[in-house]
Amino acid sequence: MHNRPKVPTMSLTRVVLSSGHSVDLTELRLTPTYGGLLEGYPCRPVNDMRIKGLLHTAERMATTTPVHLAQPRREYPDQYAGAFGPVELLPRVACVGRFSSTALDPANDPVLHRSGLTLVWFQPTPRVPSACEADPALREIDWTTLARDYEL
Repeated sequence: MHNRPKVPTMSLTRVVLSSGHSVDLTELRLTPTYGGLLEGYPCRPVNDMRIKGLLHTAERMATTTPVHLAQPRREYPDQYAGAFGPVELLPRVACVGRFSSTALDPANDPVLHRSGLTLVWFQPTPRVPSACEADPALREIDWTTLARDYEL
């Protein structure tokens, strides 16, 4: 067997999940949750359409990885109910990110294989998540269940 040099992963940051597993953020797209909302108001139908659009974006980014939505916190700031129901707010920033880590299957060559997952989540600020400072919805991801191994 040849000793191959280990190629360093180029990542934006490393996030430590609640399980203690470390994952590298390799690609990130941040957009305002309600950017482009010209009519209407934030409500469940608008939010569900926004989430569907973000999942579609994530699927286009994810050529080798599954896509998962970290369920966002939904807030109901007042009792006003318009034609589409009560006001429902998601956190200010919509995020789509590709993450990678070591291979899940120990039988896979650790130099040639990684595990990956593309995530959609929402957070209150435009800060890049890092270490243990990431949004709780992101840190609670069950990597071993959701991620999939792929060959480099």
